[in-house]
Amino acid sequence: MLKKIMLLMLGLMFVLMACTSSGSQNEADGIRKIKLPMGYIPNIQYAPFYVAVDKGYFAEEGIELEFDYSFETDGVALVGAGELPFSVASGEQVLLARSQGLPVVYAFAWYQQFPISVVSAPELNINEPADLSGHNFGLPGLFGANYIGLQALLFSAGLTAEDVTMDAIGFNQVEAYASGQKDIVVVYAANEPIVLASQGFPLNEMRVADYVQLTANGIVSSEMTIAEEPDLVRSMSRAFARGIADAAANPEVAYEISLKFVENLKDQDKEVQMQVLKTSIEFWRTDRIGFSDPQAWENMNNLLVKMGLIPEPVDLSKAFTNEFVP
Repeated sequence: MLKKIMLLMLGLMFVLMACTSSGSQNEADGIRKIKLPMGYIPNIQYAPFYVAVDKGYFAEEGIELEFDYSFETDGVALVGAGELPFSVASGEQVLLARSQGLPVVYAFAWYQQFPISVVSAPELNINEPADLSGHNFGLPGLFGANYIGLQALLFSAGLTAEDVTMDAIGFNQVEAYASGQKDIVVVYAANEPIVLASQGFPLNEMRVADYVQLTANGIVSSEMTIAEEPDLVRSMSRAFARGIADAAANPEVAYEISLKFVENLKDQDKEVQMQVLKTSIEFWRTDRIGFSDPQAWENMNNLLVKMGLIPEPVDLSKAFTNEFVP
């Protein structure tokens, strides 16, 4: 299966290299229009982007963003092929891509902690990673950040995937837990635990970040863009850093701005959405916005090798950079 995925990604890379770039051309008015793959639907968790756009921070840098929420878009592959200059992606996606020959580079760290949790029924008494042994987990699938986070918790306790059962249930963790179909689910820490608690469901939450430091979501670029347009990467980082700082400093204003970008946000419980935003901010907080922790990269590299997702460690000196940290 892994070989098939590798071949598909490499095939996509070569196809895209033959295409004409459509999302990153200079405009006559000097504004650079950039399509940015987000990896998820419009959501309050993207508040720093919305704040930076609304307050004109990207415009000041000569950038006009078009948010691409399409699930069909493989942002990392598009960036690696030179079709787009940037994408929002997590650290493991960068290492998987580089192991397959895609020259992507993680240029700006947004999340400073890996935002995945294991939610379990209190009666199971799951309080530390060692307690996970022998249990059945519901998660979207054997891929992505949820899968990576669960494996990280297992390895931290000397366990492996063979010590547990993993069921792919799609992105239905809230429904599965609420209905009693699953008493343990792997979730995004800033979303599902808050929704379940707001609905009155008792739960225990175990955050991956409390046990292991891994590289999470950030801005991914490419070796080509960094070499040929370093000022563009610097401008992107500078504008986004201002958005993060503002959103973290004033969540209420960030929420009001997000109403302009997330169509159904006004129809959702504001208290719940504010808690989602404030919890997200916990994962962004740092003394140096944009800085990528080398140890987190080492941990992620080793984890992917243990999981058999990459055959050998990736050269980290090419996988990420802190050159563009404001």
